[in-house]
Amino acid sequence: MKLQKLFKKRIKSNEVIDKRDDVPDGIFRKCRKCKSLVFAKTVKESNYICPKCGGYFRVHAMRRIEMIGDEDSFIPWFEGIKTENPLEFKGYEKKVEDLRKKTGLDEAVVCGEISIEGSKAAIAVMDGRFLMASMGKIVGEKITAMVEKATKNHWPVVIFSCSGGARMQEGIVSLMQMAKTSSALKRHHESGNLYISVLTDPTTGGVTASFAMQGDIILAEKDALIGFAGPRVIAQTIGEKLPEGFQKSEYLLEHGFIDRIVNREDLRKTLSDLIKLHSNSSKIESGGVYISNEVLNIDKKISAWDRVLLSRRNDRPVARDYIDKLFTDFYEFHGDRYYMDDGAIIGGVGLFHNVPVTVIAQAKGHNTKENIKRNFGMPKPEGYRKALRLMKQAEKFHRPIICLVDTPGAFCGVEAEMRGQGEAIAKNLFEMSDLKTPVVTIVIGEGGSGGALAMAVSDNVWMLENSVYSILSPEGYASILLKDGKLAPKTANMMKMTAMDLLELGVVEKVFSEPAKFTKENLDGVIKKLDAELINFLDEYMKLPEDEIINRRYERFRAM
Repeated sequence: MKLQKLFKKRIKSNEVIDKRDDVPDGIFRKCRKCKSLVFAKTVKESNYICPKCGGYFRVHAMRRIEMIGDEDSFIPWFEGIKTENPLEFKGYEKKVEDLRKKTGLDEAVVCGEISIEGSKAAIAVMDGRFLMASMGKIVGEKITAMVEKATKNHWPVVIFSCSGGARMQEGIVSLMQMAKTSSALKRHHESGNLYISVLTDPTTGGVTASFAMQGDIILAEKDALIGFAGPRVIAQTIGEKLPEGFQKSEYLLEHGFIDRIVNREDLRKTLSDLIKLHSNSSKIESGGVYISNEVLNIDKKISAWDRVLLSRRNDRPVARDYIDKLFTDFYEFHGDRYYMDDGAIIGGVGLFHNVPVTVIAQAKGHNTKENIKRNFGMPKPEGYRKALRLMKQAEKFHRPIICLVDTPGAFCGVEAEMRGQGEAIAKNLFEMSDLKTPVVTIVIGEGGSGGALAMAVSDNVWMLENSVYSILSPEGYASILLKDGKLAPKTANMMKMTAMDLLELGVVEKVFSEPAKFTKENLDGVIKKLDAELINFLDEYMKLPEDEIINRRYERFRAM
């Protein structure tokens, strides 16, 4: 303990520890966040997480590989490539040679094949000790060659980014690596292969503006600095004071640019789960037994307006309740990659009877706090763009899409109009019409106007008994046609918005009965029916050629 006290004292007095001859190297590590000294052995045993504040230490490439890979599974690729000096930059070659001796690496990235809980992948891990893991020609070459080999073998790619950006000593040649790596990843993408990008501290410059932000799934460690121009560059260039937490991974998650922040101790399992979700068998396990034709069991004495009120009850099951009951291993993804993550839309990938499916749901809450977080189930443009991003991802991986609709309508605030609410909905209708994968939509509560339709251009649309689906809310309808919103109870019946009305009109294919007082506590009976019918749907549609899926969907709406 004397040694640790001495370290603390000398740090406080701003003395350089490394200059003390009587202190053995490598015994302690200093936490960047809380400035505490921690035994190096303790740091290593705790996934390089500070035991005092939870802050993350930066991890060397080979340590990272040890942390996520199965024992002795890593096989390095493309070792020993000689770094070039295209600008004949003075001292560059010696600097590289010195770093090779110091780090034991040949360059700022380690590439190879790895097994993660039994799942094989191609991997690249950047190492910040080597010229801040800047990307020169050899870094670009190794990553590109790794991606090309993965594409040929139909393997997923995992890249851990940690970089100061482009390598200044190589100038324009370094800049070209952004295009080269991106081109290789585009071919990998078009071949239907998975790419998971993991952003660590720091990820900046040309790496951020190329392969780091091109993943099908983008994960990040907490509190990581992620940005194109670093905070210092921004401050010095334009003299602008940056917001608190700006360019941190939490900021990027809130603003829609990454899918998830994953705790370091969970990274191995998360990567394994995601790879398995994208390589799982697409054969549905068993045929359903329930055939939903419960028209005779539905109480026709309940008025349309009463069904509207039932669809809006706070204790009615919401989307998250259905997701938790119907799917296993559900991973929620976030963000539209443009502006924001919209809490009114939950989207992600899970297993349905061992079949990977994409689930996209309009989300309400059970109380005021949850509803504020979810914007009362009213998506903004970024919500619809997130939904479409996940639909296109599902199409790439041939995953069926299951949509849950529960919205009074798309959000109609000024900011939504400024960000293109109409365009976002229109784009969904346009793109959903020819998605090359099965799509089923279930209206579980309110289905309000184009805000609902933007997730219902599907092969089948189903409804629960007391859900509603309409051109507008009854209040809005009454205001337009009868000039009095208070006449909503009267107009609800005129609108033919109940499940039974829509079944008779041919707008929906199935109606499911529900308990008289439908809550989360008695959801299981409805789940059992939905589960069986989803099995029937997937069993039929997953066998169809892509052209037939598209043509059936087209004819479904063509007949309306």
